[in-house]
Amino acid sequence: MNSDFYYKILDLPPNSSIDEIKKAYRKKVLEFHPDINHSPEAVDLFIAVSEAYDFLISNYDRTLKDQEEFDKAMDDWRKYRQDRSQHRSADSTYTSYAHIRNAGIYKSSRIYDAATIVFSFLVSIIVLTYTISGYIYRLNNPIAGLEKHAVLSFILLLMLGMTFFVISLIYFLAYLEVSAKRRKKRSNTA
Repeated sequence: MNSDFYYKILDLPPNSSIDEIKKAYRKKVLEFHPDINHSPEAVDLFIAVSEAYDFLISNYDRTLKDQEEFDKAMDDWRKYRQDRSQHRSADSTYTSYAHIRNAGIYKSSRIYDAATIVFSFLVSIIVLTYTISGYIYRLNNPIAGLEKHAVLSFILLLMLGMTFFVISLIYFLAYLEVSAKRRKKRSNTA
C-alpha cells in the first residue's frame, strides 16, 4: 500500500489539500451511506471512505514528505487507529445519514464559515472607504496632469470594492439560507 491508495479511495490526486480532502469526504459519504445507497458494496465503500478520511486528515503532514515517512505513518496507523476507524465507520453504517450530518467530523468539513464571510465584508468595506476618501482627498489636493488618472483609479477601485461587497453578500445570504435549513431540520427532528 502506498500514499496514493487513500487518495484514490476519495478520487483525489496525491498531495491534495485538506479542504479538498474534506470536500471529497462529504461527497463520498453522501454517495455511499447505506441510508442513501442500498447496494451491497455501499457499506464496505463507506467504511473505506471514512478510514481514508481519518488517515489523510490525521497524517496529512507526514504523507507529503517521502515514502519512508509515509511507511512509518502507515505502521503507526495500523497499530493504533485503523481498528478504531473501522469500528467507528461500521457503527456509522447503522446510524442514519441525518445523525452523521450533525456529527463533529462532518460539521468540521462544512464549506461556509462565518469568520471568512465577516472578513470578506471587512475587506470590501475597507477598500470602499479608502477609495472614496482617497478620491475626495485627491479632489481637494489636485496634482497637475493626473486628474484623468485619479478618476480612472477611483472608478476601478470602486468597482473592485463593490465586487468584493456583492460577492460577500452572496456568500452571506447562502450561509444564512444553509443555517436556516439546518435550524428547521433540527426543530423538525426535535
